[in-house]
Amino acid sequence: MVGKRRGRGGNGGGSPRSSSGKPRAGGRALREPAIFAKANDCKSEPPAEKLTLAQARRGTPAHRPVRVYADGIFDLFHSGHARALMQAKSLFPNTHLIVGVCSDELTHKYKGYTVMTEDERYDALRHCRYVDEVVRDAPWTLSPEFLRDHNIDFVAHDDIPYTSAGSEDVYKHIKEAGMFVATQRTEGISTSDLITRIVRDYDIYVRRNLQRGYTARDLNVGFINDKKYRLQNQVDKMKETVRTVEEKSKHFVYRVEERSQDLIHKWEEKSREFIGNFLELFGPDGAWHAIQERSGRMLQALSPYSSPRGSPSSSPTRRRSLSPSPPSPTSPFPPSSLSTPSSPISRRKKGGSYNSRNLH
Repeated sequence: MVGKRRGRGGNGGGSPRSSSGKPRAGGRALREPAIFAKANDCKSEPPAEKLTLAQARRGTPAHRPVRVYADGIFDLFHSGHARALMQAKSLFPNTHLIVGVCSDELTHKYKGYTVMTEDERYDALRHCRYVDEVVRDAPWTLSPEFLRDHNIDFVAHDDIPYTSAGSEDVYKHIKEAGMFVATQRTEGISTSDLITRIVRDYDIYVRRNLQRGYTARDLNVGFINDKKYRLQNQVDKMKETVRTVEEKSKHFVYRVEERSQDLIHKWEEKSREFIGNFLELFGPDGAWHAIQERSGRMLQALSPYSSPRGSPSSSPTRRRSLSPSPPSPTSPFPPSSLSTPSSPISRRKKGGSYNSRNLH
């Protein structure tokens, strides 16, 4: 049975919608959870006419959907379960999918202990989008009376023989009656695989739950193991802190290196720009030499002329300025008295005293 292998599901299958995108006839609104089947629902109705696979595949009237049954345990409901139910829902154009879920008592007797309780498993199936109806406390082996009471047309399950309850294949009589439709399993995921992961990484999950506030009593962990796990958690926190500091340090060093490289590039650009400007101004063909040449030409143009010998004393202007000027005809004093610096009067004046006897 689907799910009795703890998570054997199926791949493939289509959608419960038609090619036009509208919900197929007989499908429930996806927002609503599936209903729970009641024992008297189908008994009060007249038995439906028997359908063949060819008739079901061609399509049935809206008031007569094909009633497909899929059963299982569905512990830790996962994508493998959902894919198996998707295939069952998509077997025919107009399908009403009924899912039977075995109780805890029956499951523990034939299969083993479950992680989820039966009520949790019932509710998980109700909220699967492909399920129209859920049968609680489903039988382990499908009897003709059960099939008749629920007006089941076909039973969907993978085609591998399922050995259980002293039978080589619990679906053998269903196959012989022509009511069996095969689905495909989903490999790589099952309830047993999920439990194996938890058992394999037991210490990790215990420490995880201790960190989240669960007590050692809740996890059924002894005193010594509790202290060990808590110490390991502290060590892990310290390691995480060290890793965080290392990452921050690496990031800081990287930023410093990046900034230093940027500064070096900027300095190089500025130095090249400064050298270029300097050469442009003071180079052989620079503006400074052009200014000097222009100023030299201007000074040369302003100078009257230069001496042939190049001596400033031989200049005619210089000679004219050094020759004595002739005395004025109206001057009462001779020229010597005007130009001689050693006259007695001038010496006396320089000495700061005047003696009348020196005049005689």
